[in-house]
Amino acid sequence: MPVSAPLRALSALVGLPLLLFALITWQVLADGPLVGVDEWLSGALVHPDRLSELLSDLGNVQVAVPVLVVALAYVARHGRATGVDLWWLPPLAGALAMVLVPALVAPLKEWTDRPGTPAVPPATGYYPSGHTATAVVAYGTAALLLLGRLRSPAVRRALVVLCAVLVLGTSYGLVRRGYHWPLDVVASWCLGVVLLTGVRLVDRRTPPGRTPRGVSRSTRRSSSGTPSSSNGPS
Repeated sequence: MPVSAPLRALSALVGLPLLLFALITWQVLADGPLVGVDEWLSGALVHPDRLSELLSDLGNVQVAVPVLVVALAYVARHGRATGVDLWWLPPLAGALAMVLVPALVAPLKEWTDRPGTPAVPPATGYYPSGHTATAVVAYGTAALLLLGRLRSPAVRRALVVLCAVLVLGTSYGLVRRGYHWPLDVVASWCLGVVLLTGVRLVDRRTPPGRTPRGVSRSTRRSSSGTPSSSNGPS
């Protein structure tokens, strides 16, 4: 039986990041060639300054999680207002993804026991980057869930750009400041993509809200030029 296009896309979204994460983890544990490249790249990029410190702080739980909480609250309120039967499911999926970040990252840090860069005090447990994973999941989840509920294409584009800026800014700040090796950050990108894929699947499978009488759902989509809340971005 041929594999459907959505299933192939899902397999790629989950499989490729997991494969890359496994490769990076193996290299870190085995002190392989990628680690040498990683250390060289870190040495070329590290330059602690005030800007890198501020950017790295975007991955703090105290900064990223409140942004996610506000987005989840809006999504829940929007779902109830539009009559979505399982309005609580997408916010719950977003919250669960955030909870899974420390649940996954903490054991990995202990297992890999990777030392930090020369820019930080001697210690271990730097792989993968918890700050990067927090930023990817918090800002990424907020953007994913809000996209399908915003009608203006311009606002939707701005939201995607803002999310990318926050995640990339955090990642750059962590490497520039020397808090993490580049591979620590890339590995957390991979974990974040897998968690975000789960949130996206739950959101897409949540039944849509009520449609006003006399207006079909397809008509409403074509007249507004934007997808419905259940379908998300085109």
